[in-house]
Amino acid sequence: MSEGRQETNTVEYFLQDIEHHGRNERTAAAYERVLSDYEAFLTERFEKTPPEASYRDCMAWVHELRTTHSESTVATYASYLNRFYSYLERVGHTDENPMTVVLEEMNESIESNPTRRDVTLPEMRSFVGEIRHPLHRAIVTTLLKTGIRAGELCNLDLIDLHLDHEAQTWQPRAHIAGRPDSLFIATEHTYGRESGGERRTASNKRKRETVVPIDEELKAVLLRWLAVRPDTPASAPSAPATGPLFVGTADSWGERLTPDIVHHVVEGYARDRGWYRTGGGAAENVTPHYFRHFFTTHLRDRTGDRGIVQYLRGDVASDVIDTYTHNWGDRVRETYLEHIYSVMP
Repeated sequence: MSEGRQETNTVEYFLQDIEHHGRNERTAAAYERVLSDYEAFLTERFEKTPPEASYRDCMAWVHELRTTHSESTVATYASYLNRFYSYLERVGHTDENPMTVVLEEMNESIESNPTRRDVTLPEMRSFVGEIRHPLHRAIVTTLLKTGIRAGELCNLDLIDLHLDHEAQTWQPRAHIAGRPDSLFIATEHTYGRESGGERRTASNKRKRETVVPIDEELKAVLLRWLAVRPDTPASAPSAPATGPLFVGTADSWGERLTPDIVHHVVEGYARDRGWYRTGGGAAENVTPHYFRHFFTTHLRDRTGDRGIVQYLRGDVASDVIDTYTHNWGDRVRETYLEHIYSVMP
């Protein structure tokens, strides 16, 4: 086996490893792109493969990144390479991780809380009001009013939705059977693994199951979507309603949405609004994750209750979160319905 082929397998094994740890498709693609660029750099500059690289080689790559990327991006890519070498060290493909010293000497850091574009509530209402497509409006409104991630939205099944309306012809899962007008966000879905009879294209990253209330505004949007939602095999009358809640209406007609499709939809409307630029970062671009930030900021400011927002986001927190789980009707739902903002003009 040639050295080139052996190295290709090493990278492939690493990518499989991060998939097994629940990294979503977009993250896995980012690792693959960065590692491919790093391999090309080593080959062209030093005629080496990654296991042969030294501290100086890695530092030379970091210097190269600094000429074309922001400090936060340099730090992010360096963290990717560090994880790759940690994996190689763990499985015995290299004796030590050369990135350990590099990271100690770097001044760059990942910008974990960037100053994001400040979109006002009236501006967001105008933005949503221009979205006419039933699926696209349902996607954006659900993200804005629940704070769930794009992958979690894609993983929603029909049984995860309980609407107090005659349009709902299926039985919701037991977790929300007694909680009308609510969404259930599970924890078991993992990228690349089978769940509910199908291979998932995204992970639900939250650490605890969450029941998110649905207000009248979101309910109306979801009912409009359900009225035109394409049939899928799982939604046929003779089959249990375990199919996806959100499915494609274009090239992927009737198939479960993927995070890439959700990002593409949001990006298109954001570009039209001047809220997205190729190459722009979190401080500039409006993405599906921006809606989670918008939800968190506005609901926390309106309620003054950080615990309820943490519960709805599915964040890991202290045992006090359990009080929200057991007191969902009196505390979470009432507080949410009283304070959730309207996104319709």
